[in-house]
Amino acid sequence: MTAVWKPRTVAQAIEDAAASTKTGYRFIEESSENEPFFTHGGIERASARFGGALQALGLQKGDRVALILPDNADFIFAFLGAIRAGVIPVPIYPPTGLGKLTGYLENTLHIVAKSGAKVLLTSAEIKRMLGTIQAQAPALEQIVAVEGLRGAREELKPVKVELDDVCFLQFTSGSTSRPKGVVLTHGNLAANVRAIVDLGLGVRESVDTGVSWLPLYHDMGLIGFVIAPLYYVNTITFLPPLLFLKRPVRWLETITRHRGNVSFGPNFAYALCVKRIREQEMAGLDLSTWRVAGCGAEPIRADNLRAFAEKFAPVGFDEKAFVCSYGMAESTLAVSFSALGAGLQTDAVDGETLWKEGKATPVPADSEGASSLVQCGSAFEGHEIAVFASDDAESARPLGDREVGELRLRGPSVMPGYFNDPDLTKEAFAGGWLRTGDLGYLAEGKVYICGRSKEVIIVNGRNYYPQDLEWEASRVSGVRKGNVIAFGTMKPHNDRERVVIVFETPASDEQEKQALKGEVRRVVQQAMGLTVDDVVAVGSGILPKTSSGKLQRSKTRELYENGELLIRSSSREGDRLDAAKEFAKSQINFFRHAIFRGRGG
Repeated sequence: MTAVWKPRTVAQAIEDAAASTKTGYRFIEESSENEPFFTHGGIERASARFGGALQALGLQKGDRVALILPDNADFIFAFLGAIRAGVIPVPIYPPTGLGKLTGYLENTLHIVAKSGAKVLLTSAEIKRMLGTIQAQAPALEQIVAVEGLRGAREELKPVKVELDDVCFLQFTSGSTSRPKGVVLTHGNLAANVRAIVDLGLGVRESVDTGVSWLPLYHDMGLIGFVIAPLYYVNTITFLPPLLFLKRPVRWLETITRHRGNVSFGPNFAYALCVKRIREQEMAGLDLSTWRVAGCGAEPIRADNLRAFAEKFAPVGFDEKAFVCSYGMAESTLAVSFSALGAGLQTDAVDGETLWKEGKATPVPADSEGASSLVQCGSAFEGHEIAVFASDDAESARPLGDREVGELRLRGPSVMPGYFNDPDLTKEAFAGGWLRTGDLGYLAEGKVYICGRSKEVIIVNGRNYYPQDLEWEASRVSGVRKGNVIAFGTMKPHNDRERVVIVFETPASDEQEKQALKGEVRRVVQQAMGLTVDDVVAVGSGILPKTSSGKLQRSKTRELYENGELLIRSSSREGDRLDAAKEFAKSQINFFRHAIFRGRGG
């Protein structure tokens, strides 16, 4: 570790790390056995070339460039090159295929237009889909294919970058609303990187190595495994996200082969490994070097992590490696981590008191009605976490220990606001504290998350957290685990809140679906003492998700209330037809736009 922490811009961190000739980034390619390795010196040179190429396109300090780059190396060098040129990158997730292209283009247009990006950098293949974007985004001057920039030799013109300057815009995933552009300064990033690496994970400079399959267009993959390692000169091996999803064992094989010490994944990733990795695939694994197995980005289920630890203990995995985290884009990335080396820690509380009175009363873990919540650690040095009543507009009266309320944050990692949106920025703060929208409590300074405040279901004066209902429903055989959404609705009579559970199932027989719906009702009633008003079974792939794979409860509620949920096609034919139409329209618009405006890349 460095003896004295000195805040630096990301641009400065890139240049400082360039002296290292042994550490850097390794890229595993899905379609070949190649593993190209770039030292930190090579990263500096490649990012300089991209930065110079972006300047040659006419971009200046403060301009925005949208990045839709599915290749990890392209994305990283373009992202870092933009930062060194003083240009503000705007990461956007790439399309996963032609299915549901209409929704993808709408979301992309929203981000491009909201950010005011002048240039959109993408692959030649994706560029062909984006004609409608260029025609409708007023500030967008060029859509440029990255293939033409890879070999660029434009010299990077020096730009003065300071800690107060905007580093990049991180658009939220949109699980509860349209994506919002979180402004992150170099100062925000420097503060959060120190919190993550030094204060939280105790990562050893130039020694520890990381492995990541996480998408780079979201904060956990981008900040945790691209930006943070620049400050501490660590080696990172990147896998394509789709490679992990196709073959989860590749994640663990890569940790084994490269002696990885640090790797993170959301809750579902650990569950997927338990479900999909066969015994014969475990023969060559050695997870004994895995010192930090982080988990975050979605609700953490203790049972999933315990199952992972039990399955992979024979190949060296230590349950004490688990580090449970709480974070959000508006606080750069990390808000808190559980203690390093302590493993999974939970708090057993009385469910009845938690749901009805908003108090977390400790009870024995095996007692009837006990609910178990995962501990996510305490605030980092120089940062604050407190709990307030949701209607405390000035954050004047923090709640006491074990009282449930809205978690709020203060500190140098907290964003200055949303890009070009003063009204939303004002709503996001209460008396100088960032409103997270998350319900939770503190116990001896440690954070426990209960759910999202806007998603809590209130029945007869009791609060029910949808995650709990979803977890119980997921345990029914025939229900696709991780593909269940619970919500409350006042429709159709607006007289009381009704409880609805929607789940995906591969079952096509109507009798089988009816039996599953009945079993879901029974299981939830037995576990939660709650009568479910409606249970809906849909085909695989129907539930709406964000770009990061999070289920969208608000969107599902909207579809249910509008009567559209059941008419969404479970086959891919409707999507394919829509995609073909959208693709053709995109091509026509692209050529029309190029002819009449004379622009293109």
